[in-house]
Amino acid sequence: MNEIQAEDSTLVDAARAGDESAFGTLVERHRRELRVHCYRMLGSFEEAEDMVQETFLRAWRGRAGFEGRSTFRAWLYRIATNACLDFLDRHPRRPLPRQAPVVEGGAVPPPPAPPSGHISWLQPYPDRLLEPAAPSEAEPDAAVVAKETIELAFLAAIQHLPPRQRAVLILRDVVGLPAQETAALLEMSVPAIKSALQRARPALREHLPERRSEWAPSSDPTREERAVLQRYIDAVEQADPAVLAGILRDDAWQSMPPQPMWILGGKAIVEAWRPAMVGPEAWGDWRVLPVHANRQPAAAAYLRRAGESVYRPSWLGVLRVEDGLITQITTFGDEVFPAFGLPAEL
Repeated sequence: MNEIQAEDSTLVDAARAGDESAFGTLVERHRRELRVHCYRMLGSFEEAEDMVQETFLRAWRGRAGFEGRSTFRAWLYRIATNACLDFLDRHPRRPLPRQAPVVEGGAVPPPPAPPSGHISWLQPYPDRLLEPAAPSEAEPDAAVVAKETIELAFLAAIQHLPPRQRAVLILRDVVGLPAQETAALLEMSVPAIKSALQRARPALREHLPERRSEWAPSSDPTREERAVLQRYIDAVEQADPAVLAGILRDDAWQSMPPQPMWILGGKAIVEAWRPAMVGPEAWGDWRVLPVHANRQPAAAAYLRRAGESVYRPSWLGVLRVEDGLITQITTFGDEVFPAFGLPAEL
């Protein structure tokens, strides 16, 4: 037994005996990855926060039942997964088919609809809460912060899976637990785990964007993505539809959870934005702060309306960038600003 394992064993013994400090030390080591795990299960940052607290509460109440047959980490994952499954049993929900989009008028047919349905409960995840620095590849929770498993497209796609299939896929393909351990965690047989995974993988692919396998699995936005983000910020602050048009791909689309409305096509996005930027109905002056969500570039917009002296929170947009152009904008309301540590006004 090495020094770290000996320390953990001592902490576990103390926690089982009722030492709150020892228990707190143990669970805090896993807060970050458990929060992301619950976020993947639920798609909502706020609900994930609640489920982490529920996990720690259940763990404390059931601490005497931890007998060391698994790691403390695996034990916490079991509790967290069951807490999420219980939540989804009490609050069943499913993606809705997308309504007819807002598209640009004219003879040119609109681009094809995106693969995923409408996820009204989807929320962004602040990159700052994926820190301290992303773990090295050797650490067991390295996959937790990998870009391709935290991006919004993955989160939206995985919400289409039934909850237990979702749990199996996350535990096997993201967390990296062996089939035997996953089966024990979910109280399923190994063949049932394998069967669920065989159904979940193709179902997930059906709801992922094309070319997703080509995306770089970087843990941070690339230089190209940062450059596109700056041009996007310039377009909003300068109220210039032409700049916005220059960075949108023809088949780009914009969604606005929890609202069912969505916009399909780069030109349609520009036209929908134009009245807010220029003309007699322009909303006012904009200031935009660069932020990062789900390992993607994002922008937090503040608006100063006519006659006001301060800029107030307005919306936060998360961008998906391919080949130097924006292919998707997911826009959230100002209710998400506190999670990102953003100021209440500028």
